[in-house]
Amino acid sequence: MDPTVCLLLFLLHVVTVKCSAEPFVDVIVDRYDVPKVCPREVQTEDFIRYHFNGSLHADGKKFDSSHDRGKAFISQVGLGRLITGMDRGLQGMCVNERRRIIIPPHLAYGSVGTGEVIPPDAVLVYDVVLLDIWSTEDKVQIRTLSKPTRCNRTIVASDFARYHYNGTLLSGAPFDSSYSRNETYDTYVGKGHLIRGMDKGLLGMCVGERRVIIVPPFLAYGESGSGTRIPPQATLVFEVLMVDIFNPKDDLIVEVKEVPEGCTRRTVTGDYIRYHYNGTFQDGTAFDSSYQRNSTYNTYIGMGYVIRGMDKALIGLCIGEKRRITVPPHLAYGEDGVGDLIPGSAVLIFDIHVIDFHNPKDPVDIKVTHKPDDCKMTSEADDLILYRYNCSLMDGTLLYSSDNQNSPSTTTLGANMVISGLETGLIGMCVGERREVVIPPHWGHGESGAGGVPSSAVLFFELELVELQKGVPEGFMFVWLGDSPDPLFPAMDLNGDKEVPLEEFSAFIMLQVEQGNGRLRPGIDSNSIIKDIFNNQDHNKDGKIVEDELTPKVVEDSEQVKRDEL
Repeated sequence: MDPTVCLLLFLLHVVTVKCSAEPFVDVIVDRYDVPKVCPREVQTEDFIRYHFNGSLHADGKKFDSSHDRGKAFISQVGLGRLITGMDRGLQGMCVNERRRIIIPPHLAYGSVGTGEVIPPDAVLVYDVVLLDIWSTEDKVQIRTLSKPTRCNRTIVASDFARYHYNGTLLSGAPFDSSYSRNETYDTYVGKGHLIRGMDKGLLGMCVGERRVIIVPPFLAYGESGSGTRIPPQATLVFEVLMVDIFNPKDDLIVEVKEVPEGCTRRTVTGDYIRYHYNGTFQDGTAFDSSYQRNSTYNTYIGMGYVIRGMDKALIGLCIGEKRRITVPPHLAYGEDGVGDLIPGSAVLIFDIHVIDFHNPKDPVDIKVTHKPDDCKMTSEADDLILYRYNCSLMDGTLLYSSDNQNSPSTTTLGANMVISGLETGLIGMCVGERREVVIPPHWGHGESGAGGVPSSAVLFFELELVELQKGVPEGFMFVWLGDSPDPLFPAMDLNGDKEVPLEEFSAFIMLQVEQGNGRLRPGIDSNSIIKDIFNNQDHNKDGKIVEDELTPKVVEDSEQVKRDEL
């Protein structure tokens, strides 16, 4: 060979050696995007799921990409299932970390390469984003975010739970949310209705508790994944809010909050009750309130007019009592719920306050609180009475009072001027006597109520009789309190002229009243009454009564006293 040519070749070799970079000895890792929080790093024997783009260092040509395949790569680290360089380059990586891993040929595919994809002695560059880490030793991880201060009950296996959740992959990518559907997830716990990790992760939760539950793939959907949102071998992260818990064996829970003193009677089947309530779910969310409607809930007890749980809970209550009643769904509205108001399988909590109750067979209840020593004359039908009163509901709410009027109330007993229960309570009183009278609605204003009186309300009256004017029987204007004069006409004819005009008749009647011999109907103007009596006796309407026109009317009263109406 020409010496000149040899020299040229030698010089070119020197130049090539001098211009080439130093050969790669080990893996080069560029951690160009690292999350601020990294609870776990990749270690030997961990399983990982990651996306990557693989290219040749020499010319940047891409030789493989999991992104292009639309499926993350899954493998175990450090056990030779990856090329040595990747086994080293992935160590210490965090989920969501992005790094560039440069691998020399002797830690990749060496001097052989892989067919037409990777040439011999190729330096490989992998751009990697880590999506998931797990180990066969992993267990369900639980992190409590918040817990109510009061936790009377926690979930155990066989309980039924209603909860909200947000579900994400370990990378943070969402896959499902009950909130987006605006309905809780409802299921039995510990019976295989859930993935195994959730069956474990929900145990011990309280209503109102929030926790994060991290479920490794083999306790979730494993190698199969679920649909398009949960890939194979995915760790799942659930942020859970527990809304409701119950067990099919649960009975009512009744918590007595307040019982008034002097409770002499409690509700029984067949009674009619009026009560206020606030209705909430176990997490405190309100669903109904009688207070907001400013109207009590009224119903019969033990007769199927309300949910079974309330029918049971309303037995044995006192007027004024307050209770908290927890009703499991199988004693409430069951799996169906009530429209948009009460979801299926909801536990209901009622805070109730009993306003009153009665039985349709109840009589008027009268209690004498004061009776004067001198009590010879008592009120009866046809009497005109003046009385003081306070009318209240059984919870103490004052409805009406005579103290707010200028004078005591007036009524004629037996004239249907007051409700029948009040009239019953006013009968047999003497002046100065005081009573407490309980009037059930069928003796009061009934189901319709009245101005200011709620429907089906039991009324409580405090009564005091102030004045009593004895009355006369229905249909009479004047009665004799003993025997009338006999003969009557000469007694009426004060001047003895055989005729009695209105003036003389009026003077005679008023004299009898003053002397206590007779009584005019009370509450009506005496002149009007006397004129009506006179007109009844003046048959020929000539302005005077003669003896032939006089026709006494005779009755017997309850005291067997003879009474005549002239």
